[in-house]
Amino acid sequence: MVEKEFIVAIELGSSKVTGIAGQKKPDGSISVLALAKEESSSFIRKGVVYNIDKTALCLTNIIKKLESQLKTHITQVFVGVGGQSIRGVRNVVSKELPADTIITQEMVIELMEENRNLDYPDQKILDVAEQEYKVDTQLQLDPVGIRASHLEGNYLNILERKSFFQNLNKCFETAGIKVVEMYLAPLALANAVLTEVEKRSGCALVDIGADTTTVSVFSKNVLRHLAVIPLGSNNITKDIASLQMEESEAEKMKIKYASAYTDNNEIDDTLKYSIDQERQVECRKFIDIVEGRLEEIILNVREQIPNEYYDKLLGGIILTGGGANMKNIEKAFALHTHIEKIRIAKFVTTSINSSQEAIKAHDCTMNTLLGLLAKGYINCAGSEIDPNRSLFDENTPTTNDVADRTPRQAHEAGPGVIRTEQEEKLAEEEARRKREEEERKRREEEEREREEERKRQQAARENSFWNKMKKKITKFGQDMVSEE
Repeated sequence: MVEKEFIVAIELGSSKVTGIAGQKKPDGSISVLALAKEESSSFIRKGVVYNIDKTALCLTNIIKKLESQLKTHITQVFVGVGGQSIRGVRNVVSKELPADTIITQEMVIELMEENRNLDYPDQKILDVAEQEYKVDTQLQLDPVGIRASHLEGNYLNILERKSFFQNLNKCFETAGIKVVEMYLAPLALANAVLTEVEKRSGCALVDIGADTTTVSVFSKNVLRHLAVIPLGSNNITKDIASLQMEESEAEKMKIKYASAYTDNNEIDDTLKYSIDQERQVECRKFIDIVEGRLEEIILNVREQIPNEYYDKLLGGIILTGGGANMKNIEKAFALHTHIEKIRIAKFVTTSINSSQEAIKAHDCTMNTLLGLLAKGYINCAGSEIDPNRSLFDENTPTTNDVADRTPRQAHEAGPGVIRTEQEEKLAEEEARRKREEEERKRREEEEREREEERKRQQAARENSFWNKMKKKITKFGQDMVSEE
């Protein structure tokens, strides 16, 4: 019998893998019960798994650490999906309709499924963000109930390389950890830190991570663009390390001295920063290295904001992620993007109660993880851990002791939810069944048409001049024989 209730979420980052467990309260707040971290730079690069075995071992350690704090077995988890290969690609699907057709929800779903079944070589559609629908010549967010003869769906397909997604799933399978649901990490983050006003009026969310920077553009409450830039705060660290020092030393110098923007008049050319007891680096040289790399990141962010939305970002740019902690980061973004409204999202909008120092720090680093926790909705708690139970007891609950949920169709999953492999198989099976049913109906229709054609030809032959003459001659012959 389950005695506790909590939700568990896991984020796989380029520098660390983090697991969290928390309880949702009736007032909407969340109480964090446990937190666990593991270094991941040796097997996860730019948010992508490259070593399955090491990642699986890391995930196992995360679960063990959480269970130790909770004193309870964990049966399942929620997972965030991000990384370098994720990108948004626009697609349009159109359908011609009979005149004055009233558009139904079934027509919209059929259009969505046709888009979802689009094949991208070596790429998997993780999620689809609906844009506007073109109804005849008008754009509508919801076309249901409108009369039209032309329906066109505009979609933003979120793609990831199939091999990367398969590797991620294999890690949890190897570790024996059941995944309830996978969420698109950038969307979970956006839901956690953006306000409704920002998403409605237009904004760009920039998540500066260790190895990547993710750009998510919103307008009218819809995700309009998503891109992951393969540059992050670690690139600044590596540039500093080019001054002939260890990366660990470079990271300390970055935290201590780095500024995203320094006025030229404030730079002291005689000042030097200490690398160690024997070595120093000129202040101006250090500033040029930091600002040069950061300018490159900002200009790449600028390029990823579509031109049709760039001048309409009334909500401005919202910065988050570990890289957003750098001094004067707002000034640097305002200078290079020419957008004055810059905000740093230090923490999520949901009320969080926790005694964990990492959570209480409000330093932008926990926002995605807390966003994933907020998305969770199924209890992940198993039985309480008995300290006296043998490690070899066969009755010890495992992370797989839970029934599978009923799989859903793509349109039922909701925004930011990635279909599980089970749901993908269900969708493929449903599509195959639908094709077979359509093929059966087509064959039956062809057979019916052939039978009707055969009957028409027979009737035509019976009603032809020669056929009538033949019948008359036959009847005449029969009459003659009858008279004789």
